[in-house]
Amino acid sequence: MTNAIEFPKHFLWGASTSAYQIEGSPLADGAGPSIWQRFAHSPGNIRDGDTGDVACDHYRRCAQDVALMREIGLQAYRFSISWSRVMPSGRGAVNPIGIGFYDELVDRLLAQGIKPMVTLFHWDLPEALDNQGGWLNRDIAGWFADYARVMFDRLDDRVTSWATLNEPWVVSDGGYLNGTLAPGHHNRFEAPIAAHNLMRAHGAAVKVYREMGKHEIGLVVNLEPKYPASDSAADQEAAARGHAYMNGQFLDPVFFGRYPEKMKEVYGDAWPAWPAEDFDLIRQRLDFIGVNYYTRSVTRDEATAYPLRAVTVRQPLATYTETGWEVYAKGLSDTLEWVAARYGNPPLYITENGAAFFDPPVAEGGRVHDPLRVDYYQKHLRAIHEVIQKGVDVRGYCAWSLLDNLEWAHGFSKRFGIVHVNFATQERTLKDSAYFYREVIATNGAVLDGVPARPSAWSGAAMWRE
Repeated sequence: MTNAIEFPKHFLWGASTSAYQIEGSPLADGAGPSIWQRFAHSPGNIRDGDTGDVACDHYRRCAQDVALMREIGLQAYRFSISWSRVMPSGRGAVNPIGIGFYDELVDRLLAQGIKPMVTLFHWDLPEALDNQGGWLNRDIAGWFADYARVMFDRLDDRVTSWATLNEPWVVSDGGYLNGTLAPGHHNRFEAPIAAHNLMRAHGAAVKVYREMGKHEIGLVVNLEPKYPASDSAADQEAAARGHAYMNGQFLDPVFFGRYPEKMKEVYGDAWPAWPAEDFDLIRQRLDFIGVNYYTRSVTRDEATAYPLRAVTVRQPLATYTETGWEVYAKGLSDTLEWVAARYGNPPLYITENGAAFFDPPVAEGGRVHDPLRVDYYQKHLRAIHEVIQKGVDVRGYCAWSLLDNLEWAHGFSKRFGIVHVNFATQERTLKDSAYFYREVIATNGAVLDGVPARPSAWSGAAMWRE
């Protein structure tokens, strides 16, 4: 490639969503409840009392949404399966209408020349399994493997890219440690157990795929680089703890068969001794790693902040999104270079990247202007191009998200979509960012040469590295 912005010839351009955030109709046609159905209907858990009962109504508007993907020019669409829609009890009987929905979605995508990228689990655990302990029950590795087998058997003839889990860190941290996400537990002893069983389930599913699958399978993790707020030893150690907790906790076991040593410092007496044979299951060969990147953390030591004994320091000159996340594209390039260096330059997909900025509830005049989001995308896409030029094996990019949707505990108040959704009418409107992304795809990134970048804020210290 030349110095001009040109992505590799077969670079894949897509967008991502997840089942509970967009589908709606969570109990329709024989589906079973998930933990997010229960959590969302418990008062006080979701802003404004919002739920996924309707969301983007994608379950009933699938054809319309695939047409939008085609209009934008997407080459790939990453979506997740609702486990409880397919298997209402999480185990045993398969709901033919539920699995048929995904069958039809895959066929619609392929008919439009769009590659399906399927994630088996994006946080919406069947409630029936949670009632049996959920991610705290070691049997869940087998339950997940059985579910995975059902999906592989049904769709692997047409789906060529699978991911086992989306962001296991969020499930353990938000669902079991802080209680801000489903299932809403707040227990420091449970969080590492849930994380470990998520990884055991991941390994069990990959093992099944190696027996019956024909294509590629990977794991999707959210990575956030940690930069010490100062040169002090305390801040350096705080960044190291945060790095192990958020970045190494789910990749080191896959590649090295062990957790980072710092995890013992993070959890203290809540960190268990793990059976050695568990790592034989977890350490399965992967075809790719999916990287979800949104922001960085400038980290300061803070003794009272559990479990990391660290806090993120707000940067006075930086741009922040509606979710309070700093816009920092260099963090993405630093992260990708770290993954490549530490784990042997595995194939990578950017499986989520995007930002929530204020968009009006109703599109005025058929347009939604979102210049900050356009700026966010162009900066991060340039960062990806830079690391590809250095030899990092990045093979594709999925914007988060295709549609404005239920942003978990934020409800519908935070909009990440490149397509605006009027939640009162379900009208869809392409935002300026969708038109921009369409040009990026059509030119394989060359249009980025002509987009002026807004200046970045102070970069701070170097990212913490091993």
